[in-house]
Amino acid sequence: MQLNEIQYSDAQPIESYGADFFRIGGEMVTAPALIHAEGARHWAGLDDTTAILEMADKLDFILLGTGSDLAHAPAAFRKTLEDAGIGVEVMKTDSACRTYNVLVSEGRRVAAALLPVDG
Repeated sequence: MQLNEIQYSDAQPIESYGADFFRIGGEMVTAPALIHAEGARHWAGLDDTTAILEMADKLDFILLGTGSDLAHAPAAFRKTLEDAGIGVEVMKTDSACRTYNVLVSEGRRVAAALLPVDG
């Protein structure tokens, strides 16, 4: 078996996470967080679609990490983003972190909106 190191062109991978943080490029971002190829920042949560809509021209879809448990995206959240042409993929936050890292290593136009995991 041959192992290859993943290369991230311009994007920063999610290095680690905990109950109240995500580490991206050596920097800590308070959870919940919005992470994309151009950086990461604190996110106001499921009531905040504005921050995601501001990146609509740079995204094909968003990974919504719902915390430690899988939950449905609120209908209004999903509708607002889909009406703007942004697909929504819902998964647990740990899965969303791993999936985000793979997708950005492939150069995909994706962001991750991540709710915190249980401590």
